[in-house]
Amino acid sequence: MSRFIQLHVLTSYPPANLNRDDTGRPKSALVGGAVRLRVSSQSLKRAWRTSELFEGALAGHLGTRTKAMGKEVFKALKAGGISDKLAREWAKQIAQQFGKPKSEKKTENDEDLEIEQLAHFSPEEREAIDALVKRLVEQRDAPPTSDELHLLVKPRRAVDIAMFGRMLADAAEFNVEAAVQVSHAITVHKAPVEDDYFSAVDDLNTREQTGAGHIGERGYGAGLFYLYLCIDRELLKENLGGDDALTQRALAALVEAVAKVAPTGMQNSFASRAYASYVLAEKGRQQPRSLVQAFYKPVTAYGEERDMLTQAVNALEKRRENFDKVYGACADARCALDVEQGTGSMQELVAFVSE
Repeated sequence: MSRFIQLHVLTSYPPANLNRDDTGRPKSALVGGAVRLRVSSQSLKRAWRTSELFEGALAGHLGTRTKAMGKEVFKALKAGGISDKLAREWAKQIAQQFGKPKSEKKTENDEDLEIEQLAHFSPEEREAIDALVKRLVEQRDAPPTSDELHLLVKPRRAVDIAMFGRMLADAAEFNVEAAVQVSHAITVHKAPVEDDYFSAVDDLNTREQTGAGHIGERGYGAGLFYLYLCIDRELLKENLGGDDALTQRALAALVEAVAKVAPTGMQNSFASRAYASYVLAEKGRQQPRSLVQAFYKPVTAYGEERDMLTQAVNALEKRRENFDKVYGACADARCALDVEQGTGSMQELVAFVSE
């Protein structure tokens, strides 16, 4: 069985603001001496794992990432008739198994029930919490025991945790090493951030009044993005408790999400949903490598038959061939989907990666 699966993806986005920086403008990066648009790996992974596609394919095998589990436990205990004092005390005890409390004092926002850092709760841990809450409601005078509060486990059913990892600073033995590495996506060409000046009209203004009811501006950019993923199939299977069928389902869902699911940033303003135009999948046991070097020299389009996508695919293939000439083959098998040429299919790509 091949250990490593590598995906090289080219996706074209129209004017969009998929992933914003602290000023609200699209993220960027200086690559090869040219400014490129950038979409962070964090943004991409969240879009995939929270997508309807993932939920439909992997229902019951996805975790919950939150600081506020204590609040949910508190509400459940209160709804079960537990007093405010006991419900708060027990909810804090349960939440603190997953991280340090955000505050020791009760506030209007119940911050004493939150933990400082986001924790990724696996389905097994959610079930254990629910079972403990049920027991506390049924036996009102019996607080949680130390054994019952041992709620942390090594996840074996959470596909998103198995793929993207989990870190618990105070309980390192329950950390999970990510089996899927995801690059930041960058445009293969120069792509400056532009400004969109806009105005909105007040519908209740009289006809005699002129001018806008609101004026503003937002940043946006458009481009053809290159994205690289490296999947350690053996580690993914290990993270999923050796479940080969679940591993195959996870890989199939990931490949389809990577090709079809876009980050949700400002979608209502830009409708920037897009499918991948080109996907190259490779698998083998050789040391993986990205092909981003193919785009250190920004791609430019010229002539009717030399569009930017064709140029990018050619650059990618040439870089792959040159790496293989110098270092030897980096994969035992390959499969490609090319929308421009109308070759390959999603079904073939999924079967190639997941088999």
